[in-house]
Amino acid sequence: MSPALSIALITLLAVLLMMGGELILSAFNEVRLRARGAVEPGGDVIAAMRWAYPGSFVAMAIEGALSGPAPPTILVGGLVLFGIAKAFKMWAIASLGPRWSYRVLVIPGEPLVQSGPYRFLSHPNYLAVVGEMAGVAATVWAPITGTLAIMLFGWLMTLRIRVEDRALGRLR
Repeated sequence: MSPALSIALITLLAVLLMMGGELILSAFNEVRLRARGAVEPGGDVIAAMRWAYPGSFVAMAIEGALSGPAPPTILVGGLVLFGIAKAFKMWAIASLGPRWSYRVLVIPGEPLVQSGPYRFLSHPNYLAVVGEMAGVAATVWAPITGTLAIMLFGWLMTLRIRVEDRALGRLR
């Protein structure tokens, strides 16, 4: 197996395993949120995000397997960026606690979370996702699909942020 293929497969497997853990936590929290009366606003783009998010990493792994490996400094930089982004994402998830899920679920009357990274940013999770994508693109050496993934998923996140802000009372 070539180094590029090995790096792409190991990176993709690691990303998908972490994504699977997040999916389990999200499903667990969704049940609890709904039991507490959480409502889900209309107009969400979750259906597209559910395939675009993992699909982006699969596409990057394919490009990386074909065009990699990345130069060592870029590979290491990509791993560092991914690690920082994932840590930032975990901080955001931990700050939301049982209120975090992949879906936009809002319990009427509950105040917004103002701790952790939410003291500084309204949507820190999405910043972390961009960092994850850029980090993986660098790690596997996927500049084309990495750029396209960030652009496509960035557009979906922009749409999602509008839905979230409306549901949270930030927009009218």
